[in-house]
Amino acid sequence: MRKNNRYEMIFIPTNYGMIKIYIYGFKPYGSWGQVVASMNDLSVNAKGYNRKRTIVKALALLNESLLNMKEE
Repeated sequence: MRKNNRYEMIFIPTNYGMIKIYIYGFKPYGSWGQVVASMNDLSVNAKGYNRKRTIVKALALLNESLLNMKEE
């Protein structure tokens, strides 16, 4: 993946804050990419070849991290 300024952003509003998802790469089809999901001051990073699966993986990692923070 070349480092450039092209990326996509998805914003998901929740009751606890705004989830921001930044999607880099995945073009051309089949190339790897990177997804960064962040909420408040917590962010997680996921890399993969399948765009949709990587977005879901990043959201799952973010959810797991948020749940671990609440338990502590």
